Amino acid sequence: MTQSLRTSPYLPAGLPIPVPEPSGVSEPYWSGLRAGRLLVQHCPACGTWQFGAEWLCHRCHRFDPVWEEVQPTGRIYSWERVWHPSHPALNGHGPYLVVLVELPQAGNVRMVGNLLGDPLQEVVIGTDVLGEFEHHHDADPPFSLLHWRSR
Repeated sequence: MTQSLRTSPYLPAGLPIPVPEPSGVSEPYWSGLRAGRLLVQHCPACGTWQFGAEWLCHRCHRFDPVWEEVQPTGRIYSWERVWHPSHPALNGHGPYLVVLVELPQAGNVRMVGNLLGDPLQEVVIGTDVLGEFEHHHDADPPFSLLHWRSR
C-alpha cells in the first residue's frame, strides 16, 4: 500500500482526533488505516459493498458484513473547495479541497477525504486518485487518516 511521503501532517494541530465510536462498529476501519490498509465492508451473502460501517448489510440485512482490504485507488466523484474554516484550528489554513472518492474495486462505494496538493489546483470529476496514509503514532490515542492525491 502507498505510504505518505510527507513529514508533517496535512491538517494543523488542534483538530479533534478521529477515533472509533464507542459501539466499535468502525474499529476495523481505523485499525486498518493505522496499519496502512484500506478496509471496506462486504457482505458474504449478497456481495454488496458498503461504507460507512454498519452492523448489517444495507441490501440483504444480514448481520455479518466482513471487512475486506481494497487498494486505496479511486476516482473523484464530487469535490468542494472549502474557504470557510469548519473548526477554529483551521483559521488561516484555507482553502483546502475535500473530495468524494468512488472506489471501483469496492462496488463503487464512496468516501470523503482531503485532496492533497495545491488547494487552488483544477479539480476534474473522474480524475484518478491514489490514497495516501497520514499516521499520527504519537497521538493519544494513535490514529491514521487517508488523504487522496491525483495520479
